[in-house]
This record gives sequence, structure tokens and C-alpha cells, in this order.
Amino acid sequence: MAPLVRTSSTYFAVVGILGGVLLFANLAWIRQLDEGLAVTGLTDRISWGIYISGFIYFIGISYGGTMVSAILRLTKTEWRRPITRIAEASTAAALMVAVMMPIFDMGRPERVWSLILYGRIESPLVWDFIAIGTYLAGSLLFLYLALIPDFATMDRVLPRRVRVRRVAYRFLKMRWEGTPAQKRSLERALLAISIIIIPIAVSAHTVLSWMFGMTTRTGWHSSIFGPYFVGAALFSGIAIVVVAMAIFRRAHHLEDLITEDHFRKMANILLVFSLTYLYFTLNEYLTITFQPSTDEQILLQLLVEGPLAPYFWFSTLSLVLVTVLLALPRTRTIRWITVSALLLNVSLWVKRIVIVIPSMAVPLVPGDTVATYSPTWVEWAITAGSFASFCLIFAVFAKLFPMVSLWEIEEGEEAARLAAESPAGGPPARPAAPPAVGAKGGA
Repeated sequence: MAPLVRTSSTYFAVVGILGGVLLFANLAWIRQLDEGLAVTGLTDRISWGIYISGFIYFIGISYGGTMVSAILRLTKTEWRRPITRIAEASTAAALMVAVMMPIFDMGRPERVWSLILYGRIESPLVWDFIAIGTYLAGSLLFLYLALIPDFATMDRVLPRRVRVRRVAYRFLKMRWEGTPAQKRSLERALLAISIIIIPIAVSAHTVLSWMFGMTTRTGWHSSIFGPYFVGAALFSGIAIVVVAMAIFRRAHHLEDLITEDHFRKMANILLVFSLTYLYFTLNEYLTITFQPSTDEQILLQLLVEGPLAPYFWFSTLSLVLVTVLLALPRTRTIRWITVSALLLNVSLWVKRIVIVIPSMAVPLVPGDTVATYSPTWVEWAITAGSFASFCLIFAVFAKLFPMVSLWEIEEGEEAARLAAESPAGGPPARPAAPPAVGAKGGA
């Protein structure tokens, strides 16, 4: 098993394409910095567009790592071992991209300092800033701790000519030797981070929902937004992990480690969240439908038959289709589960647009016209660059670090061997000396 991505023409082609998209996005951002938000479709009526929609989306998909790695680690679920690293990396990559999206929406990056220096603790914006910053720091720490044993493995197996990387791995491994005491300390640290990171993740997206729910705007002022946002985040987060599993399974030839059974178990989790999210969606729009308020009726008309109707119907119908694909036995294969997860991510990104823009289009003053919004090429370019950044972080990470946690795989194999050798009904016999972590990993 190769822990690193092989340097091939395909890899360089993918990185080159992603880099090109990111370069074009930077050129678009330079123009926005030079000419201001006038180059976007944002107005005084609709001040949040696809930038904030992307911000909510990337915060949401970061939940994949929390769900797969932290929760499954706490429940000691054995099948998690081959996919924890992918999940943890997806969380870190998504959060690093997410923190940039509000900066694009502000227009001027230096305004972040105003939020830090003059922000009021009563504001949900300040709560969101603190929650997401804490979430990002905790996620990076979680990822780093789980990488320490593999840093030691890479330091040992890499050829001597790769000096810079070996020096880096030797520094990052923190004197890891794989002793029983070190293993116990690492397990305790990962357990503690798993317990802490779950409420932090929930609070980050809950606080984000309060930015909407605590306003009086039509369609936003709702107590259901907290669980609605968290449910969507878990839903999209698990889905992005499934897509990443399929990509790295094929790229690394990890068919023996990431099996069809892993995809079916992830599909079970997706199906539960799909039904839950459908329930929340029904509650959201059913209350609007029977609401006598004129503003609510304007919002419903915008969603059902107005200029934003294609976004609404695509997100709704694709969610129903994904639920059907995940439920039918004939489509519970790796291919269809991956297609469902990919479609789900597109659907939930569009759903963020449906949440953000229509409510801002509804007139605040009786008799005023409905506002319109059409993203410009600058906004689309920067949005495409955000997705390219997410994929590029993944690609570079996979080149430098193992995408499968080697030490967790070996730990699972050792536990299975001891269980097989133990007498029936008795405790497993422990080895006289524990094997070195990562002893069989190859570059």
C-alpha cells in the first residue's frame, strides 16, 4: 500500500487545472479589490449572495470529519479506520476555504480587523467568528495528533535523498517511538479532542444559523434554523467524505481497505440524515404555505414560480432522488452511492442559495418592488476558485501525507489477530512486546 500519491502525469494535470482555476479566481479578486463590490451583482437590497452561500456550504461539509472521525472514534466503531484520515483532512480543508468567503463578501479584507477590534459580543457575527476560529484550531489539532505516528513511519521508510521532507517529518513526529506509554497518551488525547470537537462543531453551525434566525426577515426568523442548519451540515459533510473515499480508493488502489461495505455503511448514515432533512424541509415550507402574511406569500411565489424557482425545484427534487437512490437495494453500489453523494453536494450548495437570496429579495417596505440578483463573472470566478482551493488542499495533502491512517490500520489488524488467538470466552492474550507502529508501511 502506497501511503503517498504517486507523482504521475495525471496528478500534475489535475494540480495544473486546479491551479489555473485558482489563478483566474485571484485575478477576479484583484479586480474586485480595485473597483469594489460594484463589479458584483450585490446591491444595498441583496448584500449577501453566492459568497455567503458558499461560506455556509463549506462550514457544512466540514462536519464530515467530525462525524466520521470523532463520533465513530468515541463509539469505537472498527470500520472507521481506513477513512478517518480522509474525513479529518476534509474538515480542515473545508474550514480553511470557509474562513475566506466572508472576506470576499466584505469587499475590503482590512474590515476583518474592525470585527476583531470593535466587534460587540452581543452580535451573532462575533459569536460566529469565535466559534469558527475555535473549530478550525481544534480540527487542525485533531488532524495533527492523528498524524504523529505516521510522521514517524514516513521518516523511517522514505529514502535518504528526500532530505527536506524527512527533516520535516522528524520534527513533526514529536519524538514518537511507538512505546506503550506514548500510545496510551495519544489515545487519551484523541479521545479528549473527540469529546471537545463535537460540541464546538455543533455550536459553530448553530451560531451561523442564528445570524439568520435572529433577524426579522421573511423566511429567516424561525426557531427551526438551528437544527435545520446542523442537519444539513452533517448531511453534506458525510456526502463529501463519500466522494473523497471514492476518489482516493481509485487513485491509491485501496480496494482492499476501503470496501463496498464501507460505502454501504456510509449510505445508511446518509439515508438517516436524508429523511431527517426532508422532514425539516417539509416543516419549513409547510409553515410558509399556510402563513397568511403577505411577505411570506411573496417569498413562496419567488421560490415556486419566480426567477429563483429553478434553484428551489432542483434542490428539492434532487434531494428526493438522492433519498430514493440510497434506499433502493439495486442502487446501493459504490458507483450509485458516490453519484448520490456528488448530487447531494450540488443540491445542498444550491439549497444555500435558496436560503440566502430569496429572503433578501422580499421588500422590507410595503409597496416596494422585489429585488433582483444576478451574480457576475467575478463572483462565479471566485466561487470556482474556492472549490479549486478545497480540491488543491486535498491534492497537496495527499502528496505529502498518507491518506489512510497507517497506525490505525495496524492497530485494528493487531486487535483482530489477538481476538482470533484468544480462547473462546476469555480475554485476548496480549503480546509480550508491542510491534513498532507503521512497521510495514511502504512509500
